Amino acid sequence: MAVTYMTRQQREVLRCIENCADGACAAELTEQLHREGARVGLTTVYRQLERLEQQGLVHKVVTDQGARYQYCSGAHSGRDCFLLKCERCGRIEHLDCSHLGELYSHILAEHHFRINPRRTLFYGLCQRCSGEDGE
Repeated sequence: MAVTYMTRQQREVLRCIENCADGACAAELTEQLHREGARVGLTTVYRQLERLEQQGLVHKVVTDQGARYQYCSGAHSGRDCFLLKCERCGRIEHLDCSHLGELYSHILAEHHFRINPRRTLFYGLCQRCSGEDGE
């Protein structure tokens, strides 16, 4: 979906989530916006997050603790992106990578199932937790 117009509140929410490297829940974003002087309520933040997700600017990840949102740095690249979640520390990393396109194409052609790359979440161990960070 092309972004044609963004309200002030939508821009504020997007800027705030863009500064949250590990993503945030709507309540955390609302608190941060209040600290910055923005006059925005929790319901408005949820509404703006839904719109930003529909526009492909944020990812929504449902966790055991509730929904978390993460800025999508590859939203304007036109390439598929997906998320990696560490099973040990819980960190969620956004990955903009075109290599999975082949897998998605295979699954569609051979198994007649269309993957939604915007909602694809892979579980495993991050570099730090797997001991491969060089420390």
